[in-house]
Amino acid sequence: MVTLTWTSMNIDSYLEHVHQGLNKLDQLIISVNDIIENRIENNLKKVSKVLLVDLPNDTQPMSLEQFVQRQEDHIAQHTHFLMSKNEEVERAVDDLVNTVMFYELDPHIIEDKENIHGKEAKKIKRYYFWYLYQALLNATQNSLNAMKYRVVGKSAAGGGDQQNPFFEVDVYLDNQDVKLKPDLGDIQKSINKAATAVLRCSKNLYTWNQKDRVEGKRETLYSMIAKDREIVKVILLLTGSIQGAKNIVNNFLQSFDKFAWLWKEKIKTKLDKFSNKNPSNQDYEDELKKFVDIET
Repeated sequence: MVTLTWTSMNIDSYLEHVHQGLNKLDQLIISVNDIIENRIENNLKKVSKVLLVDLPNDTQPMSLEQFVQRQEDHIAQHTHFLMSKNEEVERAVDDLVNTVMFYELDPHIIEDKENIHGKEAKKIKRYYFWYLYQALLNATQNSLNAMKYRVVGKSAAGGGDQQNPFFEVDVYLDNQDVKLKPDLGDIQKSINKAATAVLRCSKNLYTWNQKDRVEGKRETLYSMIAKDREIVKVILLLTGSIQGAKNIVNNFLQSFDKFAWLWKEKIKTKLDKFSNKNPSNQDYEDELKKFVDIET
């Protein structure tokens, strides 16, 4: 620029040099955008949409053991997917940083190239690690919410869609009491186990910049996710989700009270009382009709 004038013979070569620089910069931008869009942001979207629970509405009710096992198998399968995506995103961010850092500049443009690039590289890695954490947080929260809505029989949208029963529960007679098997406490424990399995998934997802560490000593994302306020809130709601159904269940069990005399009253006493009345054939017939009505 110092030696360039409007009458200079160097104008054409100067313009060509500028266009070469712009083309080179354009290729860098294309490479950077490709890494960001295809290898980072697409993977972050996939992580964010992962559902760590398997809660179909079109299957027969399952036992508590089947429910817990089904969730653990599903979570194990998707944990491997999340582990690979975590590594892919970290590699992509490293490639992004290296693509920029190794872009050839004129020597006089930046004096302290290594120091400036080092600081900016750390900022970029922190930036994308935060978004990876947010994606995992979203996946975990959505999974726990989906379980909460499903087990209490309410749709996520708050609509009135009827859902199929989820757990297989029997009503049985224990001495003279009508009870559930499994009871609400056992159901709640199974839900808690499934919720714990969802959280435990993040124990296999490592924070970045730990490639030189032994696998057993690497930090994981578990503590960050488990301590998050929104996750804690969902966990608390989930661990008390069955309590909301307690009144409905108790009302159902009380509907058997009108039959309680069948197992509470002594048969011999009842027969003796009936016989002492010197019943007629009509009395027998009336009494038998009552039993038929009860059976119906």
